[in-house]
Parts: sequence; C-alpha cells; structure tokens
Amino acid sequence: MASQSSKSRPDLASFVGLALAVFGIVGGLVLEKGSIMDIAQTTAAIIVCCGTAGAVLVTSPMSSIRSSFSYLKTVFFERPMDVSAQLEEIMAYATKARKQGLVSLEVETAKISDPFLRKAMDLAVDGADIDELKEMMEVEIEQREMHAEEAAKVFESGGGYSPTIGIIGAVLGLIQVMKNLANISEVGHGIAVAFVATVYGVALANLFLLPAAGKIRARAAAESKIRELSLEGVIGIIEGWNPKLIRAKLEGYLASDGKKKRSSQERAAA
Repeated sequence: MASQSSKSRPDLASFVGLALAVFGIVGGLVLEKGSIMDIAQTTAAIIVCCGTAGAVLVTSPMSSIRSSFSYLKTVFFERPMDVSAQLEEIMAYATKARKQGLVSLEVETAKISDPFLRKAMDLAVDGADIDELKEMMEVEIEQREMHAEEAAKVFESGGGYSPTIGIIGAVLGLIQVMKNLANISEVGHGIAVAFVATVYGVALANLFLLPAAGKIRARAAAESKIRELSLEGVIGIIEGWNPKLIRAKLEGYLASDGKKKRSSQERAAA
C-alpha cells in the first residue's frame, strides 16, 4: 500500500490564498478610484527586494539560505501523505510478522515507498537492537525538523526586515520630494509615490515571507507526525505486540475522527 506519493501536486491553498490577497488589495485600491499604476514603482521594488535579500544574507548562514530554496517548493507544492494509509500498511506488516516471524518481511521491505519506514523496517529485519534503532530514527526525525526550521527562519527573518526596508525606501523618496519643494504642485504626487516602498515592504512580508515560514513549519510537523507513527509501529512489530494493540496505539496519530473510523472489513479483521 502506498501511503505517500513520490509525486508532488500543487497546493491550491497557497495559490488561491496568494491570489486572493493580491486581488483584495488591488481591488480595494481600484474601488477607492485609484490606479494600479499608483503602486507600480520599479525603484521601490528594487529597494525592498534587494534590501531585504541583503539583510537576510547578512543574518543567515549560506547553508541555511540554500536549504530555504529547496524548501520553497513545499510552499506551493505538496506531497500527498495519508496517515490512515500508513497505519494500514504497518498493520499489514505487523500481522504478517505475528504469523510468520519478523524475517518474513525481508522481501516486503524493498517494496515500501516511504524511505523512512523502509529504513526502519530494514533495520528491524536485520536484527538491530531496538534501543539503537529507536535512537537512530529519532535522530533522523530531529534532523529533518531542524533543517525545516532553519529554512523557515530564513523566510521569517526576511519578513521582519522587509517592512523596515520599505520605510527606508519611503524616506529616500521623501528626501527627493523635499529637494523639489519649489514645485509645490508636484509635492503631493511625490509623497504618494514615496510611500509605495512601504506598501511593497509590508506586502512582501505579510503576503509571502511570513506565510511561507508558517507553511514550511506545517509541512515539517506533518512529516514528523507520520514518521513518529511509523517508528512506533516498527517498534511494536519488533517487540511482538498483538496487531490490535499496535493499531490502538497508532490510531492516536490520526488527525480527525473521520480517520479514526475503520471500515466493517477492518473491524472484522481486527
């Protein structure tokens, strides 16, 4: 049973959410009888984007920045993960191990699609000590969480700097306005243009950078959850638990009551 797909699919929530936010802001501007050209300022975009990128480079190690680019795709694309399917896959292995012994799973491990579960099952079949196996797999879970957290902090730091860089851009614009006070008819327009950088900075932080950090953490939490389920299941198999006891323990990882419900066939098998 394939509980996790190797192919990613677009995360509609991210695409729709970003589009909805942009539409709401631009739509509100238009309803206030403004023009899109009022906020279309290349100079302001350069100041905010380059200034924020520079501040992030100073703050974060290069390894973390490279890692953040690899995690960026998880903001807009997700790999389907089904906790219920993972549980049922582990239960199939537990039932077979109970009847035929742990060694009978040697052929089955090569077919496991989830790399984490496959590694844990390989170690179990090879006779690894249960404490050592648990320690090794927990370290792997922690390392994945740490990498995701480092990537999230890169985006989070950018979200902290971006509004401030926008203010700097606005001040630079106001300086240019003050230099031309003799032409009072252009002052009002110049001030309006100057504050576009602030809009860009706040929008970049709150529409993309900070939400991206949150989405990366959410993805990491979901992956950790399914890995913890897998590890607990493998430990139960090694210790020779009754499959019904393993199921009762692993069902606690199911996110909703709907996932906790089993079909009549599963109840009969249990």
